[in-house]
Amino acid sequence: MKFNNTIVQAHYASPLGPMIVAATDKGIAGIWFEGQRHMPDVSAWPVDAGHPLLQRAMEQLAGYFSGSRTHFDLPLDLQAGTPFQQSVWRALLAIAPGGTTSYGSLSEAIGKPAAVRAVGAAVGRNPVSIVVPCHRVLGADGSLTGYAGGLERKSALLRLEGAA
Repeated sequence: MKFNNTIVQAHYASPLGPMIVAATDKGIAGIWFEGQRHMPDVSAWPVDAGHPLLQRAMEQLAGYFSGSRTHFDLPLDLQAGTPFQQSVWRALLAIAPGGTTSYGSLSEAIGKPAAVRAVGAAVGRNPVSIVVPCHRVLGADGSLTGYAGGLERKSALLRLEGAA
């Protein structure tokens, strides 16, 4: 993934572990649990905890984790992904809080029914955890399957939303 050179970051202490929240001048570009798979090297990104968009994102995350917020109202900058990845990430936004879908259904939703594995790979590389709800995607049989932040966190997020 290639991120915009205007990117800044802040650290957020979530109930599920420390997170990095990143934004560009266009929107939120990343929310990762520290150390999760596919997380980019953020060491060169300036820390700006006072950045208004980062503050807004962290406030909304706090509301989500406390159970007072089910939807996010944040501009997103998903341009670090390929056009295919971006189409998958946009499709994830349509999964309602408390709802789930399968990789196969997601493949059909983007008009690529034979691309289930590619969709799974794109879901796994989603840079905006929680806000772009990749945790809501389950295996065809309803089982918990891979989550870059760890299956324990995926399970916890689904329980928080009342989906598990």
